Amino acid sequence: MRDTFVKTLIDIAKKDRNVHLVTGDLGFGVLKPFWEQLPDQFTNAGIAEQNMIGFAAGMAMEGKTVFAYSIGNFSTLRALEQIRNDCAYHNADVKVVCVGGGFAYGALGMSHHATEDLSIMRALPDVTVLAPGDSIEAEWATKAIYECKGTCYLRLGRGGEKRIHDKTGNFQIGKAVKIKDGERIVIFSTGAIFDEVSRAFEILRKEEIDPALYTFPTVKPIDMQTIEECSRKFKLIVTVEEHNILGGFGSAVSEVVAELTGMKAKVLRIGLNDKYSSIVGSQKYLRDIYGMSAEKIAAKVFECQKDVL
Repeated sequence: MRDTFVKTLIDIAKKDRNVHLVTGDLGFGVLKPFWEQLPDQFTNAGIAEQNMIGFAAGMAMEGKTVFAYSIGNFSTLRALEQIRNDCAYHNADVKVVCVGGGFAYGALGMSHHATEDLSIMRALPDVTVLAPGDSIEAEWATKAIYECKGTCYLRLGRGGEKRIHDKTGNFQIGKAVKIKDGERIVIFSTGAIFDEVSRAFEILRKEEIDPALYTFPTVKPIDMQTIEECSRKFKLIVTVEEHNILGGFGSAVSEVVAELTGMKAKVLRIGLNDKYSSIVGSQKYLRDIYGMSAEKIAAKVFECQKDVL
């Protein structure tokens, strides 16, 4: 995803000299093509993410569209006051980019695990929040936030994610993308965890369970129409996110379902169960430990559907 982001941003920046990329002293292997081709549109702010966001806000106030890029929590939680007060409050054209959502930097420990970022960023008024599931969605999302005025948050995987889509399509901020139709159960996914969801789907098919699949590249504004339609059509909605289940994607879906009247689906949220990811290990290992591997997703769906269907 990050390579696709940089490639897409280069194409955008070559056409718009007001686009500027600022980084917090990282991503040199990935960002090198940008600064080599567009050195006057690139700034390394150093290991000073709060200053980086303040700097980005100042440039945005002078007419620039600024992409502020860093690892996981560094571009968000470390600089939260600056995002809130300097960017979002003033509707500044700053695009905060996190590379390595969830457990992507698993071996570096809890400080590098981005597991609260979606909930915190979606709580800020006037901030658009996107979490693409593959490289195609990352391309769509990068173009979309460039065109979207105001402060946006883009949460990327670290790279190597399974491709969901064969070609680009009609992408809209705030719209989910149907991957396949199914019966009785629908699985909603956001971000790079779709790798596990797609394998969980294959496991469930062997048990003669045929869920529908949707990916939600946009967490805020959430696609209320799709959620409502699925809540009427299916018995069980399953949300999967590489993130705390409190306040994040699953909560956004549940908020919509809770306000519906009449018959509606039960919601099963799969993610990190309100705890810090204190264990160190690879992303795949941590997903399994915390119940987000394909096998554990499938097992949770299988158990829950017995009580609902």
